[in-house]
Amino acid sequence: MTKPIYTPIVVNGKSLMMAVLELARKEIGVQEVPKNSNKGPRVEEYLRSVGLGGGYAWCAALVYWLYLQAAKQLGVSSPVVKTGGVLVCYNKTNPLQIVTVAQAIAQPELLVPGMQFIMRFANGTGHTGLIEAVAITKAGIMLKTIEGNTNDDGSREGYMVARRNRMVNSAGMFAFIKY
Repeated sequence: MTKPIYTPIVVNGKSLMMAVLELARKEIGVQEVPKNSNKGPRVEEYLRSVGLGGGYAWCAALVYWLYLQAAKQLGVSSPVVKTGGVLVCYNKTNPLQIVTVAQAIAQPELLVPGMQFIMRFANGTGHTGLIEAVAITKAGIMLKTIEGNTNDDGSREGYMVARRNRMVNSAGMFAFIKY
């Protein structure tokens, strides 16, 4: 079940995924204005990067915006699909970049900081963010994440950029993308 390994983007010894995490850490605490509106100066900047205005769910737009900024810093093109849709991003991504939940459970070393996680829910919605760290616990593989459009409850319809803990085997966790 081994598939070819996708080679991450590295420029002058700096990985794109690490550059993205550096930027993501600076966005922690950004909030919607007003709360629960999917609007606000910074949120609308994320949304504009994928061609949307205020009022839309913005977790995927945040990931796209972060990769776009990091790619500009490194002088490369962003490999992330330009969309505000989580599942559109997943569906249009090169399959060689995708790690499934089953693969991650079998080989936790496939999960690395800077990867994008994809959650998919029964109602056809999704949620996404970035893996900041991976920890093996008695309960399974725990991801420390940075994600947008979340809140203290870990909702996919929150109001801020925040750190979260998510389990690889949790409901909704679907796949991971390596850039």
